[in-house]
Amino acid sequence: MSKAKSAFFCNNCGYESAKWAGKCPACNEWNTFTEELVEKGEKKDTGWDDYNTQQKGTQVIAINEVNSQSEKRISSADPELNRVLGGGIVLGSIVLVAGEPGIGKSTLFLQQGLMMKDQTVLYISGEESIQQIKMRADRLNLQNENFYLLTETRTSDIFKAIKK
Repeated sequence: MSKAKSAFFCNNCGYESAKWAGKCPACNEWNTFTEELVEKGEKKDTGWDDYNTQQKGTQVIAINEVNSQSEKRISSADPELNRVLGGGIVLGSIVLVAGEPGIGKSTLFLQQGLMMKDQTVLYISGEESIQQIKMRADRLNLQNENFYLLTETRTSDIFKAIKK
């Protein structure tokens, strides 16, 4: 059974703390902490043997035996992003973007998602609160009726939200 606990997050930079603080130790802003419920689940010990038995139907194949085919892609509003992604975002794909904190990864993809008005977009964040994402969207001055937010780190809950 999962236990519910709360944590405090800085609305300015996303810093997490177990208790409320008047001043954020990361960004030095005052009165930016808000309390959010965080569910602490039981940790399931999955070893290599468990992983191997769960992967039914998995097979190894030589790369020469794979048929090449082009994938349907969603074109973003940014030609440079399309170029980096090989012509756009592959339907059903997950794109992992890494880099130093504060260089604009979240802002870039929030902006791209909000600009994709002809697509339904689910923006998933494992670090920032919904309020932080909304504040950034307001700064970008972009609106999209088909844009949805989810703040979650557990893949099982993420997959449930995607199905919904």
